[in-house]
Amino acid sequence: MSLSIGIVGLPNVGKSTLFNALTRADILAANYPFATIEPNTGIVPVPDERLDTLQKMYSAEKIIPATVTFVDIAGLVAGASKGEGLGNKFLDNIRKTDAIVHVVRAFENDDILRHDEAPVNPRADIDIINTELILADLQTIEKHLPKLQKETKAKPALRDTMTYLESLQRHLSEGTPLSALPSLDSEKISDLHLLTAKPVIYAFNVDENTLTSDTQKQTLSQLVAPARSLFVCAKLEEEIKDLTTVEATELLESYGVDETGLQQLIHAAYDTLGLQSYLTAGQKEIRAWTIHKGDTAPQAAGVIHTDFERGFIAAQIVNYDDLIAAGSEVAAKAAGKVRTEGKTYVMQPGDVVEFRFNV
Repeated sequence: MSLSIGIVGLPNVGKSTLFNALTRADILAANYPFATIEPNTGIVPVPDERLDTLQKMYSAEKIIPATVTFVDIAGLVAGASKGEGLGNKFLDNIRKTDAIVHVVRAFENDDILRHDEAPVNPRADIDIINTELILADLQTIEKHLPKLQKETKAKPALRDTMTYLESLQRHLSEGTPLSALPSLDSEKISDLHLLTAKPVIYAFNVDENTLTSDTQKQTLSQLVAPARSLFVCAKLEEEIKDLTTVEATELLESYGVDETGLQQLIHAAYDTLGLQSYLTAGQKEIRAWTIHKGDTAPQAAGVIHTDFERGFIAAQIVNYDDLIAAGSEVAAKAAGKVRTEGKTYVMQPGDVVEFRFNV
């Protein structure tokens, strides 16, 4: 399982600058509309200091971290859903992502204002993007419904799906994104890849002053509550991307920031999507695996290989902190910290696991 995140926003909000910082890519980042034409994709390792520690303990040959795929599409404009600025074409590039990060400009920049005379207005910018996503979903449902209506004549059981889509169509027509509904029947809409059904994380691109102002950040958060929001300074992120870990940490701490934009985004995405990771360790490799919170041991084994889930016997598990405190796997076993769990065991974030299976 690899997490994928689509990045959306208006032109000139710092999307490409942020993408460059997150992925250390060298793509065009310019202050004019559609500097990004083709979607830019970057696969980024999930930062996890535990992997380095375990590699030293096991003298492992390699580390394989969990990954996140970021997809940065062209800046959207009003009318994107109807093809303005080629926006509708680019929306298709993020239909299969797990979540959407909506980058919102909340900073002043004289260079940008020479190209875009509109004042900074996060609320209005958010409304434009949300409207375009809603209109795009309406188009998707409107194209799908006639086909479904024909199919119901031969398969009456599909009538429930048709009725459900018609209800979603009404909500969208009223300006309600599907993520705002109390619940969604994912089975009925899975093949449509509706954009507003995806979890949205708002990333406010702020200046250095706002980054240190709890009052200003609270005001911005309230614009999108109860959705998750975070605050990054794309300019600062660009500065730290080539620094050492120690240097980057010191610079961020001078602004009262504990994590890089990448770490914030990944943690927000994992929390929003209900994900966590577990670890496997040995001399060959140290690896992090992404699973859903609440997954059982057999389900977690299935992420490695379907045979592991099908032939699951047991899981030998040690908590990461207990393993590190013991100093080695042998010492952890001697201290009684390694245990055997069965099919009903629910995986925990600190689990270091070895699966036993038979196919």
